[in-house]
Amino acid sequence: MEARPDALAPYDAILLVSFGGPEGPDEVLPFLRRVTAGRGIPDERLVEVGRHYALFGGRSPINDANRALIADLRARLDARGIDVPIAWGNRNSSPFLADAAAELADGGARRVLALLTSVWSSWSSCRQYRENLADAFPAELGIEVDKVRPYGPTPAFGEPAAQLVLAAVRDALTRYPAQDVHVLHVTHSIPLSMDETSGPGDGPGHLYTTQQRQVAAGIHERISAELGVEVEGELSFCSRSGPPSQPWLEPDVGDRIAQLAAAGTRCVIVHPIGFVSDHMEVVYDLDTEAAAVAQDAGVEMIRVPTVGTHPAFHEGLVDLLLERAAHARGEDAGPLVWPAGADVRPDVCAPGCCPNLRADRPALCGADR
Repeated sequence: MEARPDALAPYDAILLVSFGGPEGPDEVLPFLRRVTAGRGIPDERLVEVGRHYALFGGRSPINDANRALIADLRARLDARGIDVPIAWGNRNSSPFLADAAAELADGGARRVLALLTSVWSSWSSCRQYRENLADAFPAELGIEVDKVRPYGPTPAFGEPAAQLVLAAVRDALTRYPAQDVHVLHVTHSIPLSMDETSGPGDGPGHLYTTQQRQVAAGIHERISAELGVEVEGELSFCSRSGPPSQPWLEPDVGDRIAQLAAAGTRCVIVHPIGFVSDHMEVVYDLDTEAAAVAQDAGVEMIRVPTVGTHPAFHEGLVDLLLERAAHARGEDAGPLVWPAGADVRPDVCAPGCCPNLRADRPALCGADR
């Protein structure tokens, strides 16, 4: 997308919004307490979860990934002649969203464009961040906040994901026939009720899984077109954290790997479709736990990289920032969509979209605030 120096007008700053993660052993337990606040999870259970971080020096990779992303976005904006500041705020760790809001206010920002590192539609992956933004940017701060729409079904995510999966399939086909290869597109499990209510309040729901299945289908169409073979694939899930009595999305990726191995699959390609960077749900749930299941089951596991370091992802994010700015100016600029026909969300979330099923809380960037 072509750019000019004022291409991000009316916005005078960009805000990267992310989940956050601990950067040292002393931060692990406080971080997990913030993540699970209000859910009554005892510290004993949190200490057990914290042992996952201990395998990686008590540190999550997510903040370093965000620093690298900001640096690359800065370089790409500069290359297009766009000089706007980029702030960064997390939900659960420093730098917190409230700190980013204060930084932006001190810098004189009056209209800010938020870019989430969470790309799909559901309460936890979209609306909850909108609630966090409402907390961090009260009206008296005098800053208007818009955000980039959920961008999983766009070229920014879909194109690099397709390229990365295609490379993994090519690799697998050097050793196995197509019928012995299976792709598991892995995303974060959420409660069934959250998936059922994801999307507009007057819609059919299940937008969280629908979007990801649409992108996965687009990836398999690319595999078929470029390699001339059909490789089976499906959506699977990781990181379930709710009580056993609460139904969450299944099948678990580890369980599915074991089932596929028992049915004769010889190579499983694990694609983290639910994530943009290698944070704990990837480096522990996939690279550690799922990899151990694959080894025990006697199948080769190929883990596809996340899109976060792919140049097409970074360039696509800049295009999405420009698209949102053009829409804010009343210009017709899209929408960008990948694959064709995927469910594209509007810039401003509709009333009742991806509702909070536990509490009625205000949220920015939506028609029902």
